[in-house]
Amino acid sequence: MEGIGLAVEQRSFEPGTDVLIRKVDSHLAAVRTGLSGPELELAERLAAALRELVVSTAQASAADRGQVRAAVHYFVLRRESRGRLLPVRSLAAAQRVVNKVVVQLGRPDLLVEPRRERPAREPVAPTATATATVTADVAVG
Repeated sequence: MEGIGLAVEQRSFEPGTDVLIRKVDSHLAAVRTGLSGPELELAERLAAALRELVVSTAQASAADRGQVRAAVHYFVLRRESRGRLLPVRSLAAAQRVVNKVVVQLGRPDLLVEPRRERPAREPVAPTATATATVTADVAVG
């Protein structure tokens, strides 16, 4: 009889977890059609952080699960915009909400940081060896 109780107990949190993950995945699939580049990367990083939060808080307190549920709902909330595109502003707002929950739950490893655009080629400070090699090559050539 104990095994039956355990199975019921496990099933009591899994459906909610599955529903939240499906919401995240469904929303991500929808935004993939309208976003690209850094905005799409941000949406994907937010989705990954939310999935991890959902799974890691499946057996946490009701308050912690509620915070994660609220962050998921904020992420999937479709705001009206012109055309099919999700406004980038709403992704930035979702990022703030997700990061706030991540910090409150003590999971700084899940912080979603903004990606900075890098130049095509970053200048690298020459080392002494590299400078000597270049100088020798120029002197020989």
